[in-house]
Amino acid sequence: MSIPEVKEKWSARVSEVTIGATPAQGGTRARTVTIGGAGGIPFLSFDGALPHPPAIAIDVLDKQPVGWPKPLEEVYGDVWADPVQWARRAKELGADLINLRLTGIHPDEGDWPPSKAVEIVKAVLEAVDLPLIVWGCDFPEKDQRVMPKVAEAAQGERCLLGAVSQTEYRTLTAAAQAYGHTLIAASPCDINIAKQVNILVTDMGFPLSDIVIYPSTAALGYGMEYIYSILERGRLAALSGDKLMAQPVILDVGFEAWRVKEARADEEMADAWGPLAYRGPAWEAVTATDLLQGGADLLIMRHPEAIRAVREAVGQLMQGDGK
Repeated sequence: MSIPEVKEKWSARVSEVTIGATPAQGGTRARTVTIGGAGGIPFLSFDGALPHPPAIAIDVLDKQPVGWPKPLEEVYGDVWADPVQWARRAKELGADLINLRLTGIHPDEGDWPPSKAVEIVKAVLEAVDLPLIVWGCDFPEKDQRVMPKVAEAAQGERCLLGAVSQTEYRTLTAAAQAYGHTLIAASPCDINIAKQVNILVTDMGFPLSDIVIYPSTAALGYGMEYIYSILERGRLAALSGDKLMAQPVILDVGFEAWRVKEARADEEMADAWGPLAYRGPAWEAVTATDLLQGGADLLIMRHPEAIRAVREAVGQLMQGDGK
């Protein structure tokens, strides 16, 4: 009995986006990170090439976080009051990129001026030579004042800046275009809205090839099936020739995984759920590996054990040729 051929023939591939710039490219990064480029279903190499393995960025906040659980405090507690030292720790832990969140500029979190944000971004760029992702505080009035200054300060470094949305896109798009950065296009986990954001941004003249899609996501046990199905639909659309869905995808795994009760509940739940020291990293790792198989190209993560587990899983999947 013959075995039927199951290989798909795709008409397109996911676009590649390169983050960071080396001295030869006008920046100061030691290397760049390229994401995307997939020509088939994740980790099925017989279906299409996967030229770039998924990349991992480690979270760094510009100020000490509030309410992070003990397993994360044990890793970052001695450095998290200083974003420069925190970024250095992230590099030591094997980050491909630094994911810097400008939380302190939020009116309710310190209301720091643009000059303070610029100072922090410059200090992190000087201290760590990895490509940089920079997020505003998601308070539009403040981000419109801060992010153009940040983009200017990081000119030449080809950072990934976040995020533009369906209602707030003009200021950051113009800044990214003026100073040579790439953009995160945020949307609910909705393909039509994701496409609309891309249309709005490209109508301003920003190249579609420099956009990374950021659909809202979820942690294991909190709507993962729905999120996975939307990611999968988006990836299938990209491979079938939909240019507005052919951008690589970034997902905020660490934030989502570590805010659910299963990853945060103290040791009184150890008998039922296992020790917190293992439970939290496991929740992050399983969330990440699920989303990778849905089509994520760049993950933002937090715990080194979760990162180690994800890299090991990716290595096995790619070494096994997806079979």
